[in-house]
Amino acid sequence: MIKNAVIENIIMRRTIRRFKAEQIKEEELQTVLEAGMYAPSAGGRQGVLFAVSQDENINKKLGRIKKRNSNVKMSSGDSYISREQPSIADDISIVNAFYDAPAVVTLFVPKGFLYGSYDASAAAENMLLAAHSIGLGGCYIGSAWESFSDPFGQEILKKWEVRGDYYAALHVLLGYPKDEQAPEGKARKDGRIIRT
Repeated sequence: MIKNAVIENIIMRRTIRRFKAEQIKEEELQTVLEAGMYAPSAGGRQGVLFAVSQDENINKKLGRIKKRNSNVKMSSGDSYISREQPSIADDISIVNAFYDAPAVVTLFVPKGFLYGSYDASAAAENMLLAAHSIGLGGCYIGSAWESFSDPFGQEILKKWEVRGDYYAALHVLLGYPKDEQAPEGKARKDGRIIRT
């Protein structure tokens, strides 16, 4: 395999669910957002909206709403998400689905646009890779609409002036990793490439 800085960054990136309380720097945030905006999008539409929340109270409330509405099937035995950095499915005592990340970016996409969620996913991957490359930790949280499915969430959508023809596709959590060492990477499974 050819190796360079980009490939190394992809290989070394890890999901982070333990964050320091310290807020990230504005330049770091702008770098991650810019990376997201340069992601591929269907037809070059650039339809993803990025709503940034660095408000601790809002993030805690939305994270709790997300956890409550997720209907997570709890891990058991050998079936789990992460033993090193447990997810809300691994540890019932985790009440905030945003893991107390100091910055939460919600990616909104047009309702009814067939490729909206794919565009958001591509943007999220760019953001996570950019975050890792500058020393930030990041985590992808899907089904973001669950965070806004109660009166508080609806109030926040109005406060943020999110257009009614858009819906929340996913969240990207950002912050400085709490642990000095990133979680151990898992070996890649064989048999996933089909050559024709």
